[in-house]
Amino acid sequence: MAHLLGGEALHLEYPTHVVFDSVTIGISEGDRIGLVGRNGEGKSSLLRMLAGKIEPHSGRVTRRGDVTVGVLDQSDTLDSDSTVHYALVGDMEAHEWAGEARIRDVIGGLVADLDWEAQISTLSGGQRRRVALAALLVQDWDVVILDEPTNHLDVEGISWLATHLNNRWSKSSGGLMVVTHDRWFLDEVCTNTWEVHDRLVEPFEGGYAAYVLQRVERDRIAAVTEGKRQNMMKKELAWLRRGAPARTAKPKFRIEAANQLIADVPPVRNPLELKKMATTRLGKDVVDLLDTEVSFGDKRILKPFTWRIAPGERTGLLGANGAGKSTLLGLIAGTVVPTGGTIKRGQTVKLAVLDQQFRELEKIGEDRVREVLAGFRTTFNVDGKDLTPAQLLERLGFSSAHLSTKINELSGGQRRRLQLLMILMNEPNVMILDEPTNDVDTDMLAALEDLLDSWPGTLIVVSHDRYLLERVTDQQYAILDGNFRHVPGGVDEYLKLRSAEGVKGSGNPAAASSNGSSANTKGLSAAELRATQKELNANERKVGQLRDKVEKTHTKMAAHDQSDYEALGKLTARINDLESQIDELEERWLELTEILS
Repeated sequence: MAHLLGGEALHLEYPTHVVFDSVTIGISEGDRIGLVGRNGEGKSSLLRMLAGKIEPHSGRVTRRGDVTVGVLDQSDTLDSDSTVHYALVGDMEAHEWAGEARIRDVIGGLVADLDWEAQISTLSGGQRRRVALAALLVQDWDVVILDEPTNHLDVEGISWLATHLNNRWSKSSGGLMVVTHDRWFLDEVCTNTWEVHDRLVEPFEGGYAAYVLQRVERDRIAAVTEGKRQNMMKKELAWLRRGAPARTAKPKFRIEAANQLIADVPPVRNPLELKKMATTRLGKDVVDLLDTEVSFGDKRILKPFTWRIAPGERTGLLGANGAGKSTLLGLIAGTVVPTGGTIKRGQTVKLAVLDQQFRELEKIGEDRVREVLAGFRTTFNVDGKDLTPAQLLERLGFSSAHLSTKINELSGGQRRRLQLLMILMNEPNVMILDEPTNDVDTDMLAALEDLLDSWPGTLIVVSHDRYLLERVTDQQYAILDGNFRHVPGGVDEYLKLRSAEGVKGSGNPAAASSNGSSANTKGLSAAELRATQKELNANERKVGQLRDKVEKTHTKMAAHDQSDYEALGKLTARINDLESQIDELEERWLELTEILS
């Protein structure tokens, strides 16, 4: 694979610590790389070095001469005085950008709900973020670097982005690097994972799940190696004391496959035991929403529905931005008054909410972490063990040094974890988590999930992090067009329902373009449309198979005897033939997509 972008012997340091020490990495054609690591390890710094935004203190960034690099970082660089229209397509005429399938796809997938002529200054932070992402993706780049691209996207938007990136960056074209805490997204998009830790970058094959399995095996090997070293030292000491060397046979350690390693691991939680404990703490009544509805003026947000929340229930809420999830949480918490129906709450309910703000922490910003913890009881039972507040804090990734840190000096991720800890120490029996993954890295998400697994209460979670939602909840409900309904198939079923429901744009020409495309297909019967879609799907599969064959033939050539010109000539002819077939299929693919677009 051709080299696109990389770094040689990169060294970066700040006054207080060294971030990277002699790191050498490279991105080649077809690479889709996810960066993981704890907050502060240097993921964003690595992206900024590769993008040329900061210079390493030594070493150099290498880039093939004609390679173009597009970057989405966490800062807002949009011109507040421009419009959504100008930010995305500039001075391009409507027929120019509308004729580009890539641009239509990006506009429809990310900003279909925005007014096309709205001024950037009038948009919310989340809307500006989506416009910035769309403005990057409508352009043609060889390498795209994305820093937290899923922020402010709902589940549907994240699913669209994963599909778009997978379609756009095939195994043999372009390069992609992404930093995100969304583990489902990493698994769906990335073919390689780089872990940033301890001043180095360690590569792993596969997405997040494959990375976790490999890392567990790596840590196990390290532990076994250290154990063997310690045993050897003990034996050496014993031999020295006896005054004569002894013979030992070096035991052979067979590294088991990662799947075998976790085959006997018990389920993450015991729902029956947790429900029994929750009923003991709560009784049988939690919160009942009976024939409840909510309207603001003439706009109905939630149509009449009934939901009896049970003790120990662990539910995830799904819905597009603005669908009414926050309103529903407000009904449960008692901060929103229904316009119809009744709400009944159990007498023993003690409810706590982890929201997207840090209001409670802002009030005590000058206090130190130690002073905050001192206001709570001395021990808490977790997994059958009594832990002090400091031990619980350590379990969430804090060190003893953080105890002396002021609240307002903590990072966003640390404040989020402290906020959760304070809620847990107040011992609620009903907990609402509203986007708990914001500012939290993947390691801390795993720690948070582990903590929630043993928490015996009723849990309601709203999150765009599909991995966390499916991991910590046992069922999902969705709000679709104001209707509250159970989705037994989880996120996959919700996305299908959303796709069938259709999303109408507001003031956006992409919607009109879509309607125009629908009109074009009216000349085809339903059977003809199905046949066209079937041919398109088969075409895509064939292209993928042919690309795999080209890749294998290249590998075979590289391993072949370079002096055997006859055999090499045959392999070259084979590659040329395969690429000709790919070109023909891609031309037909374009024809088919035009018919269906």
